[in-house]
Amino acid sequence: MACSDNSAHNAVKDYYGKVLSSTSDLKTSACSSRSAPHPLVCRIIKTIPSAVNDKFYGCGNPIPLGIEGKDVLDLGSGSGRDCYVAAALVGPQGSVTGVDMTDELLQTARENIDAFGTALGYTPNLKFVTGYIEELKAAGISDSSADICISNCVVNLSPNKPLVFTSVFNALRTGGELHFSDMYADRPVPASLLKHQSLHGEGLSGALHTREFERIVTTIGFAQPRVLAITQVDVYDPQLKELVGDIKYYSITYRLFKVCESAESAGYVTYLGTIAGHEDKYVLDVDNTFEKGVRVSVSGSTGSVLSDSWLAPFFNIEKSGSPQDKAADISSAETLMKATTSCSANVCR
Repeated sequence: MACSDNSAHNAVKDYYGKVLSSTSDLKTSACSSRSAPHPLVCRIIKTIPSAVNDKFYGCGNPIPLGIEGKDVLDLGSGSGRDCYVAAALVGPQGSVTGVDMTDELLQTARENIDAFGTALGYTPNLKFVTGYIEELKAAGISDSSADICISNCVVNLSPNKPLVFTSVFNALRTGGELHFSDMYADRPVPASLLKHQSLHGEGLSGALHTREFERIVTTIGFAQPRVLAITQVDVYDPQLKELVGDIKYYSITYRLFKVCESAESAGYVTYLGTIAGHEDKYVLDVDNTFEKGVRVSVSGSTGSVLSDSWLAPFFNIEKSGSPQDKAADISSAETLMKATTSCSANVCR
């Protein structure tokens, strides 16, 4: 790895391992969940040891339901909160692996597994490995070993984001998904801001412009990115506010599926209502919500995702093969930004 990459990694390690001691030390609203998690997730969070929850620095809720028995990978797992939640959701037949480079956070994540297992009533298949998210194979993550990859406000900290997404694409099985929340900017961020420690640590200087992000991931081979949630981020610190100027930042939860999109997959789908927690309806993204038992038409892109991904068992699929624009039912993040305002954070009560 290049020297400049090592320098960036060391700065992040220092910021999250030594500068920050808890969520209250943050200088923006980015690394605090912007909407309350699903009630099922809230119930799990309340069983997680406080040492893990106190050092949670995520900017969203990137854990899908319906993942029982799946193998989950968490990029930049930090203190492990999302991994603990995922471990409860996958159950004893699934597995969860967290990858992080910060020793202090890894220690917190590892030393609380036994206490969490006591709360669950069984020992979870949960482990945390030391490594870089750009080099998952070097961290012991095999190709085609994960069904779901999650990440929470971490990719923006990486000095080589294309390598991160390539590494994840390789680690996912065909039909797998990268379901993650991260920081994005409404315009390219000037290179002059990259060396500022707090701007970088808070995810501001490393935030990708959404158009650049979409170009990177589709070039790698992911299907068209789907926005599940988007909120504007507030910068609290006056000095940081002055530095970023007119740049607007957003926390976006994206869904990236490892499937091949095809117009031949256009047709009709019916949600079966078999995902626990989503018995009445399923929200695929901001544009596509499926009511239980209601037959609806979908584009080739959405048809491909629902028929060829890990979501397939939860839907009845009827492919018509009628040619449609593969992105006809997907809004771009850039369009959604214009209609998004900041909001106060919600937490589990």
